[in-house]
Amino acid sequence: MNSVIKADSDLTTRRELFGGVSKLTLSIAAVALLGGASTAGLAATGNASQDVAILNVALGLEYEAIAAYQLGAESGLLKKPELDVAVLFQSHHKAHRDALIATIGKLGGKSISDKSKDDYIKSSKLNVAALKSDTDVLRLAQRLELGATNAYLGVIPSLGDHDLAKVAARLAADETLHYTALTLTLGDSLPNGALTFGA
Repeated sequence: MNSVIKADSDLTTRRELFGGVSKLTLSIAAVALLGGASTAGLAATGNASQDVAILNVALGLEYEAIAAYQLGAESGLLKKPELDVAVLFQSHHKAHRDALIATIGKLGGKSISDKSKDDYIKSSKLNVAALKSDTDVLRLAQRLELGATNAYLGVIPSLGDHDLAKVAARLAADETLHYTALTLTLGDSLPNGALTFGA
């Protein structure tokens, strides 16, 4: 199981987004806004365009997760209770999407648009054509949730303020919850070692 957690080539985009924190990091203002803080009292950082660019990449990843859950739900392959859990997790990703869009707007930026359903169906990353069973759908979701977990954990070291790090940790906690629930549903073993996420 640990090999699944640490090695997945499809996680490259998420790891590049959040893993290269020395090159691209969110300003304190952007992370505070993402966490629901008011704009009052936040000092201007001069990094708004960089923040918007990073947040838009994260937004694209949230759109992808929402679409994956939607395609899984519409496939007819998921039955209750798995279908109910997929809908619940999709609602969490919609909340993440909404927080990102609101933050981008508060920073004076423009949010990227979501792709079409057809674009997601054709995506080699999602590989929808290969979904032949409920297990296939759950494995896709598990893979995407693991990528999200590692991505949000990857941004935490770049944050010097403990309150701001808490925002990223809360997002990572949602993703870890999703990954763990899917892992148990699939009958996979939980990781044996400590400190397996975010490596």
